[in-house]
Amino acid sequence: MGHAGAAAAAVRYLGARPVEALPRPELRCVREDEPPPVGHGEFRRVLGSFATGVTVITAPGAEGADGPAGFACQSFSSLSLEPPLVCFLVGRTSTTWPRIARAGVFCVNVLGAGQDELCRAFAVSGADKFAGVAYDPAPVSGSPRLAGAAAWIDCAVHAVHTGGDHLIVVGRVAALGADGTTEPLLFHRGRFARLRDH
Repeated sequence: MGHAGAAAAAVRYLGARPVEALPRPELRCVREDEPPPVGHGEFRRVLGSFATGVTVITAPGAEGADGPAGFACQSFSSLSLEPPLVCFLVGRTSTTWPRIARAGVFCVNVLGAGQDELCRAFAVSGADKFAGVAYDPAPVSGSPRLAGAAAWIDCAVHAVHTGGDHLIVVGRVAALGADGTTEPLLFHRGRFARLRDH
């Protein structure tokens, strides 16, 4: 069947079921009677030293659903040149991910410097994240392409893998574009940052 066929089957299966958050997995990397090798706080503190870009992953609303879906995501990366693949990570308990999976497509919006508030709006749960947000449909998937973004990547879900308490979502790129003049929004040590010329 291949990865694309398996992903399509998974999307069809999800589309036929009510949207429910996946249960949080019981993860054990150590025995019950020993302390974890790395504390959560220390893990976050050290990994926060790695500066990342900031994206918003969007998908069109399914027929009869409540509008488009989207969430802020800093765990995004290019993956392959041939074929053109990208990937992002999403928590297994995310309530937005099932809506994106059901759509089977998504658009990665790379946020530009100054879009801090837009990122915060998409980081909350339960609100109408698209209220007052300017966007147009991406050319292939129809996913929201946010105005002012530094770049956009229009994708179809190619494969989904488990990765601890997250899912690794691989997208096959169908179209993409970049402003070329907009600097990216960065996230470093728990706060937003911008590029500086040295």
